[in-house]
Amino acid sequence: MNRLLACTALLALALGTASVARAQNQGTPNTAPNAAPTTASGNYPAGPITLVVPFAAGSGTDSVARTLGQKLAERLRQPVLIDNRPGASAQLGAQYVAKAKPDGYTLFMTTNTSHSANPSLFAQLRYDPIKDFTPVAGVGELPFALAIHPSVPARNLSEFIAYAKARPGQLSYATPNSTSLVASETLKRIAGLDIVGVPYKSSPQAMTDLVGGQVQMYVADLGSGMSMLRSDKVRTLGITTAETSRLLPGVPPIGKTVPGFDLTSWNGVFGPAGLPPPVVERLNREINSVLADPEVQDKLAQIGFLVWPGATPEVFAQYVADQLRHWGQLIRQAGIRPE
Repeated sequence: MNRLLACTALLALALGTASVARAQNQGTPNTAPNAAPTTASGNYPAGPITLVVPFAAGSGTDSVARTLGQKLAERLRQPVLIDNRPGASAQLGAQYVAKAKPDGYTLFMTTNTSHSANPSLFAQLRYDPIKDFTPVAGVGELPFALAIHPSVPARNLSEFIAYAKARPGQLSYATPNSTSLVASETLKRIAGLDIVGVPYKSSPQAMTDLVGGQVQMYVADLGSGMSMLRSDKVRTLGITTAETSRLLPGVPPIGKTVPGFDLTSWNGVFGPAGLPPPVVERLNREINSVLADPEVQDKLAQIGFLVWPGATPEVFAQYVADQLRHWGQLIRQAGIRPE
């Protein structure tokens, strides 16, 4: 069991649960973080809440944020506006939220990209994932799947590895986020491959180029890539988690061919550092209520997302700290040097 699954089990134990269940873009890029209503935390929220997503519209995290935001708005009786701020491997969105006023009106729906991987991928990160943020609620996890262009004559991962080994430096893979990058580089290290990484600004763009044959491999999140992963426009060879997904029946875990491979992306909600405890508690309670809704769970399950209802801010904060260490180890083992 990898550290992610172990931490998920810890969430369930700490919360006394039997198991961890698995608006059109209304972003206002020019709105200053301090433009939210000023109000005592006891009256929170007294106005619209902006949920910043550091990835493009159509990405897996964006889909989760919109589902969560819609239901959260109903519970809080205030609009929850999705503000997509993609770029620099989630750094732009993270920097924006880190500088926002800690009043609960600017929140951050992010992943292991900004809070686990970036500190080991970038030598001069302009935010601290621990000191500059307040953990609010863990949301869930999103598996990834390895897909290749049909022009590659490989029907399974073993054949693809053999094909790539015979053509060192001739194949390329798309990397729109840190999870795709670390997964691809980990595969390269364990399997002994020489495949060239091509950076992308967004997951949908990366999938488009895989379908078009501009790259031959892409480790895609199920949230943005499900329709293509199920189609004959790409060939899906493996899933990054230790277990198969019911949404991709017949697609085996990569770890069955490449022992030691086990990787999952997580999602969570943060606020800026210094968020008042009453605001954190209110948001955590309402977010967990949304995640416990069977309708929400079913909708997110359609994109492969497994929710974590019930995680307290304290348990989530410990999980984030553990994941920061875990991803740092993965990145070092993969031989990835900070930029």
